[in-house]
Amino acid sequence: MYQVVLLNDDYTPMEFVVAVIQEYFNKDRETATQIMLKVHRDGKGMCGVYPKDIAGTKVELVLTHARKAGHPLQCVMEEA
Repeated sequence: MYQVVLLNDDYTPMEFVVAVIQEYFNKDRETATQIMLKVHRDGKGMCGVYPKDIAGTKVELVLTHARKAGHPLQCVMEEA
């Protein structure tokens, strides 16, 4: 199993990060906001734990969405 993690940067708007978490990780607004604040405070925040292929797909979807929106948001997967 792999955890999907968002990494903090100084450019991606907090609201965009919340929207990404809601859309790609099926979290409610409250949970998404808490994850975003963890990313902001601690430098990274875990969005979910998935089998390797699903985690990889989620990372790619998030990165593609962020790039299309012009944001440098980083998303990685780490072995759980």
